Amino acid sequence: MNKNNTRLRRLGLALGLMAASALASANQDGKPNFLLIIADDLGYSDIGAYGGEIETPSLDALANEGIRMTNFHTAPTCSPTRSMLFSGTDNHRAGTGNMAELLTPEQKGKPGYEGHLNDLVVTLPEVLRDNGYHTSTTGKWHLGRTEELSPAARGFDESWVLVQGGASHFDDGRAIIGVDPKAIYLENGKQVEVPKGFFSSDFYADKAIEYVDAAGDKPFFHVLAFTAPHWPLHAPDSYIKKYEGRYDEGYEAIRQQRLGTMKEMGLIGHKLAANVPFDQLPSWDELTDEQRKIEARKMEIYAAMVDNMDENIGRVMAHLEKSGKLDNTVVMFMSDNGADANSPEVLPRNKEWIASEYNNSFENMGRPDSYIWYGAQWGQVSATPWPMWKGYPSQGGLLVPAILSLPGDDAQGEINHQFFHVMDIMPTFLELAGIDVPSSPYNGRQVFEIQGVSMLPGLNGNAPENRVVGWELFGRSAVRMGDWKIRLLEEPYGPGEWQLFNLAEDPAETNDLASKEPEKLNQLLAEWDKYIKRNGVIVANPADMRKVGYSFTTCLYGKCVE
Repeated sequence: MNKNNTRLRRLGLALGLMAASALASANQDGKPNFLLIIADDLGYSDIGAYGGEIETPSLDALANEGIRMTNFHTAPTCSPTRSMLFSGTDNHRAGTGNMAELLTPEQKGKPGYEGHLNDLVVTLPEVLRDNGYHTSTTGKWHLGRTEELSPAARGFDESWVLVQGGASHFDDGRAIIGVDPKAIYLENGKQVEVPKGFFSSDFYADKAIEYVDAAGDKPFFHVLAFTAPHWPLHAPDSYIKKYEGRYDEGYEAIRQQRLGTMKEMGLIGHKLAANVPFDQLPSWDELTDEQRKIEARKMEIYAAMVDNMDENIGRVMAHLEKSGKLDNTVVMFMSDNGADANSPEVLPRNKEWIASEYNNSFENMGRPDSYIWYGAQWGQVSATPWPMWKGYPSQGGLLVPAILSLPGDDAQGEINHQFFHVMDIMPTFLELAGIDVPSSPYNGRQVFEIQGVSMLPGLNGNAPENRVVGWELFGRSAVRMGDWKIRLLEEPYGPGEWQLFNLAEDPAETNDLASKEPEKLNQLLAEWDKYIKRNGVIVANPADMRKVGYSFTTCLYGKCVE
């Protein structure tokens, strides 16, 4: 079947669902279910459907039945992405203009910098719940630590969540930074402890199944927000054993393997090389035998985490199919930002805390009392073919794997290269449910308008032309208009001044055209000024981020990019 015809047929099915739901005021069965699956710090090329060697049959099957998006953008880090996902508007409006843990003195107390999902936005679960949906979430929240700021207060009927940015994946209950050593979990807003034998991905999938069943005859919206593969890298021994020896070839060999597979799949052009922006860090050949052994084990554990997450996704999908709900369920999978190549030891007190509290011997890596991360070189492999990683508005920090499967049996595994943004999920889901995008006031309170746009036209090859989207986090900034992008990174990650890239010709941001295209640069700088005024952006100074304790520094065996 011609892929364009397939796309049109599937979109026809989706639009048919919308029409049916608009007429089904007395029959909730006319509305589609929604399952939104979020991985934490998963890199662009980590899963099989995006060229990776990690075994991910569940996600590969979802991609083969749905649409792989090659140009789906998030924020550079997790909580800003999540705030935009749930609000459909810019993170500087939604309350996470900066991450709560990293607010500078100039930002604290300012509108849009509350450090949690604020009341100036209406959330996707609120709107869906108000229109007859059973709403639930399991896994990572990171948008408020108290009951008053929990999912229970923002539209979710049921929830079991971790409120911090990360934690141990086992049942020891540790958080990820030494200044906040206790993981905080909330069930329906009330603090709870993890059960004995807890492993994060297994437990969150179990809860997802429980909550989906609890919807009964009502349509459901469930967010399955894994904390995998966020560090500390943990996995059951059986999964780690599966990948023993797989990464002994080293960084560059795996990167080239992924790049070749991506080209064969049609995900990227054949002229595109895997861009490695820094040579300050040691290459595989420069490591000792012992260092290579340790580095390979880190990636084995990371792969094991992703493999386990995929198996749990398969369990949830199989349960939906067995219960007869899958055929009427919109399923979307995404990562919350690019691969995390940063070093958590630079977090406040972490270096001393890790050294005193954990056993990171080779034999113990990946087990409950270890604290491991895979670092910059493996992070750049995960980001293949894009430059850099989490924390930066470069392609490697913003572009993530994203798969959408709409109801219908004739999907053929299409690849879509149109521009999409995480803000687009809310208006897309509402359109599929036949629900109007909310306007202000909403339920008696003033709220910001939705900035995202429905993805349905773009899925049919008709995304808005020359759409303007901006980013700012930690003083690192970018604006994209159509195929053009400007980016501002401090030294040594950039020149400390605005750069200009034509992504149609240079998707990996290797050729700065700022001096050759001054008119285009000025045009995008004018858009930058509009962006910061429209969204109340208080631009941080990157130097201030070091003062608050997290510079997103990258180090490996004594060599650092800083």
